[in-house]
Amino acid sequence: MSILSWDDFEDDEPKQAAQANQPAPVEPKKTTDSQVVSHAQHSSPNLAAAQPTRTNSSRATDPTDPLARASNALENLDVAPGLEELEMGAQRVQVDDKAMINCRADLNQLVPFKYEWAWQKYLDGCANHWMPQEVNMTQDIALWKSENGLTEDERTIVMRSLGFFSTADSLVANNLVLAIYRHITNPECRQYILRQSFEEAIHTHAYQYCIESLGMDEGEVFNMYREIPSVARKAAWGLKYTQSLSDPTFKTGTPETDQILLRNLIAFYCVLEGIFFYCGFSQILSMGRRNKMNGVAEQFQYILRDESMHLNFGIDMINQIKIENPHLWTAEFQEEIVQMILEGTMLEIEYARDTMPRGVLGMNAAMMEEYLKFICNRRLSQLGLPEQFAGVNNPFQWMSEMMDLRKEKNFFETRVTDYQTGGALSW
Repeated sequence: MSILSWDDFEDDEPKQAAQANQPAPVEPKKTTDSQVVSHAQHSSPNLAAAQPTRTNSSRATDPTDPLARASNALENLDVAPGLEELEMGAQRVQVDDKAMINCRADLNQLVPFKYEWAWQKYLDGCANHWMPQEVNMTQDIALWKSENGLTEDERTIVMRSLGFFSTADSLVANNLVLAIYRHITNPECRQYILRQSFEEAIHTHAYQYCIESLGMDEGEVFNMYREIPSVARKAAWGLKYTQSLSDPTFKTGTPETDQILLRNLIAFYCVLEGIFFYCGFSQILSMGRRNKMNGVAEQFQYILRDESMHLNFGIDMINQIKIENPHLWTAEFQEEIVQMILEGTMLEIEYARDTMPRGVLGMNAAMMEEYLKFICNRRLSQLGLPEQFAGVNNPFQWMSEMMDLRKEKNFFETRVTDYQTGGALSW
């Protein structure tokens, strides 16, 4: 096989000589339309020899021809199935046409924004992009493999945290994609939900990265939600609120179904992400403050920042639905929501006692119980519901600082935690 050179393209003399030796062209005979062969068939002599010649008219009616089938399909296109999605036709969406749920406005028209806070949270989430591999795990690996590096209680905390969170973020992502997204009818909120779904995937990736880096038994860790009662009960509690919405035949539009959606939002945003995460996060971050498992703690700190934004978005969305649908927020429904949040708090206290049978990392189960009751009161007040635990305080003020301060060095001084994008991370 010879290699082509520029000479093959620029030297026209051999071609001209060859053309001179060819016989003069014959004047083509006039033909009818039925005798015209397609250009594609003329372009390949081998193809023309192998296949019988077909005319344009015969090709247009040949049911075995792909072009004919495509043409016929477009001629018979029924636009009715798409009219429901585009019910407003050519009209432009007005701000007042938008609503959180049961909205008939075109979901494909992102602007004008009705909920500027939702779009801003989407932008903030994009600005805080990070990836697990950016975190150095070298010191964690050495400490984990060292016989005297961590106590048994500390090892239990790391294992339990990775076991629960690796499953919990998958549950949240599945709920967002399979249950929530199609029932929220505001495009800017949907935009944030898509971003949140991606962040949940990053979080699951981060836990897997930690588990793999430390050489843990992956089967044991990823199956804790089936085998460890305090982990399994939290996972089971959250899953029951997804079952109805994940049914493809489920639709909102009645007070009963709208309350099912609202119940799901509160269960996942206010309890699963708003309560269930806080014991494990405070345990791992307290370990990082003591210069232990710094890589795991750094990843948990970034995840906590993301989860705090998820929580704030979810509460804003829930409260907006309440404003637009006050008939859903009945006294009976409020009592049910209070009970839900108390159930979640009790499950997290149970988890704290299981993971901290003794004092560890400057905390114990009693302190964690007060902290979780403080968190419970806060979630209730954010929803406009009465607090249930009088006189409780936050024993872990440093947790609030980690979530609330926008610019600070993290506890082991490796990099700025007010990250922007993965390519601009400062080491």
